[in-house]
Amino acid sequence: MKNTKSLLLVAFVGLLLSGCATTAFVEKDDSVNFENYKTFTWLDPKDDSGSAPMNDLQLKNLRDAVSSELSKANWTEEKKNPDVILKHDILVEKAVKETNSPVYSQSFTRRYYNPYSGRFRYIYYPSQFMGYRNDDYVTREGTLTITMIDAKTDKVIWQGWTTEEVDNKNLTRKEIQTGVKNIFRKFEVAKN
Repeated sequence: MKNTKSLLLVAFVGLLLSGCATTAFVEKDDSVNFENYKTFTWLDPKDDSGSAPMNDLQLKNLRDAVSSELSKANWTEEKKNPDVILKHDILVEKAVKETNSPVYSQSFTRRYYNPYSGRFRYIYYPSQFMGYRNDDYVTREGTLTITMIDAKTDKVIWQGWTTEEVDNKNLTRKEIQTGVKNIFRKFEVAKN
């Protein structure tokens, strides 16, 4: 009995932790040799008409998080003659999520009289699975996208993005750092 409870607890914690992890996606130009790239700069927000406006603090948090991850791959920021131009997009929008919860009938006992023994007896009726209850709830999803553009050819060479539930219409520093780390886990420059 004790082993069963321990096993169930471990399984529950494992499922809980696996549900918390966000997934990042990456598209990479396989014809590009990333060993040729070591410097980067950011696309000037004035030159980026397609992205949504960001407040200065959110922009600083994003750029600090990306710069930190790229420095782990020995990349440096250079404004005059960079190898790569970085572009970012943050989109926060409302989404409707659906949850499915199992529904069971109420268990009960029934008392009956046995005329042959002259006693009252009880029959137990266990609960039974009756189906699922579907509930919808409104949430906010934040999508963070980082794009790398070759500075000489203007060709997109790498793009990573992740989507997760967020609390506000602006991403917090922690949400930005978590998203950037999830994206750059798949940035395999060091393995090329």
